[in-house]
Amino acid sequence: MQKPPSTLPWYREVSGTQWKSFFAAWIGYVLDGFDFVLITLVLTEVSDEFGLSTVQAASLISGAFITRWLGGAVLGALGDRFGRKISMVLSILLYSLGTFACGFAWNYHSLFAARLAIGMGMAGEYSASATYVMESWPARVRSRASGFLISGFSVGSVLAAQVYTWVVPSLGWRWMFYLGLIPIAVALWMRRALPEAEEWTAEVADRGAKPNPFRPLFRTPRLAVVNTVLAVAATLSLFLVFTPGGEGLVPVLSVVAGLALAAFAVQLGGRRSWLLYVSMIVTLFFAFLYSWPIQALLPTYLKTELGYTTDQVTDVLYFAGFGTMIGCWAAGFLGDWIGARKAYALTLLASLAFVYPVFAVRDDLLVLGCLLFMLQATSFGISGLLPRYIGGHFPTASRGAALGFTYNVGALGGAVAPVLGAHLASGMDLGQALAVLTFAGTVVVVLLVGFDVPARLHRLTDPDARPDHLAEPDRAPEAEKADRAG
Repeated sequence: MQKPPSTLPWYREVSGTQWKSFFAAWIGYVLDGFDFVLITLVLTEVSDEFGLSTVQAASLISGAFITRWLGGAVLGALGDRFGRKISMVLSILLYSLGTFACGFAWNYHSLFAARLAIGMGMAGEYSASATYVMESWPARVRSRASGFLISGFSVGSVLAAQVYTWVVPSLGWRWMFYLGLIPIAVALWMRRALPEAEEWTAEVADRGAKPNPFRPLFRTPRLAVVNTVLAVAATLSLFLVFTPGGEGLVPVLSVVAGLALAAFAVQLGGRRSWLLYVSMIVTLFFAFLYSWPIQALLPTYLKTELGYTTDQVTDVLYFAGFGTMIGCWAAGFLGDWIGARKAYALTLLASLAFVYPVFAVRDDLLVLGCLLFMLQATSFGISGLLPRYIGGHFPTASRGAALGFTYNVGALGGAVAPVLGAHLASGMDLGQALAVLTFAGTVVVVLLVGFDVPARLHRLTDPDARPDHLAEPDRAPEAEKADRAG
């Protein structure tokens, strides 16, 4: 029997404890955004000091994506077994220490190594915080929780842009990374003060369950050895792909890494869900491929091709950051109104109208800022629904590892994006290269999400699969009918 609709304002359906849980996770995302965009802001300064090529500089951004698949899976699995809170705290500690270490880098390779640690921590932070908030808030407003949570990343990016103007001109780029120690205090406060996620507690802890999402990988000693070799092969191949060491072997190494990660996806998904895992990874790969060219290389484009000063770059990044933030908020309300999938696809479709105009403006900072605001609101901002969209495909007991693995393997699209953008820029303007990548990737994601490809493929191997594990239980049958009709 369906519950009658609540007469309370939505924000009063969320208890004080649930708001506290949300703000703790949101602060983690603010610091996550701050730490992650630092490298894009100081990329020109780092390149000048270490004498880096454009491709080498872009690979420093890619470095944080190479280890994300491993960090997301491991820290997500810890969250499934021991609780979302401990996973979130460990993630923040890892990326904070990695950011701090960047300030002590003495050459390209040492900075790249620190970026690998940041990638692992941020991967765990995404899956842990997303599942923590989704499982703490009422089901009816979980799209809002998702959008509000991801908006913290854009707040952090705006904050980083402002701190950049204060710190770098007087103290140098290294001091931006020394600030990475600040999140550690937040992590310690979170560990002491936060409750555990309600849904995980009810469905896992209170039942005495001890989920082990990696069990399929280690069923036998022989399988354990094979999968250990696959993990090493995937990580080493990705490292060589995104560093000069793999020059001339990139196609072969990419195939090796792709096959290894696909093997993990098939095993983790099992007979019933392997198609879901693989198709979700493909969808997320293109989601990163459309969004990260601009996120990674916009400051470089503004400085090198448009000749903007540091203050002008900061102004433009304000427009972009606030556009993303507003887009995340709006996405949450729209997702709760018409559904996360439809909201995601329709808003992305609208974003196509702004892609090429953004890179056609050269001398008018205000017009460029307004166009970029609209593009980021409808393009990157709508990604605020991704935790809700992905998490709904997986049950509570395996959600942390499943979301962490699929999202962060898909995040390799973000590693490919800046390097691919830099390569394309060798034959065309950087702005044109960014526009081409953004437009093409967006079209692919609109088709995959709009036609509900992951869920449709999942029903081929599991016809009785629940369409949305984050929906209210008593609305599941109706949700299934609507899902199949859509």
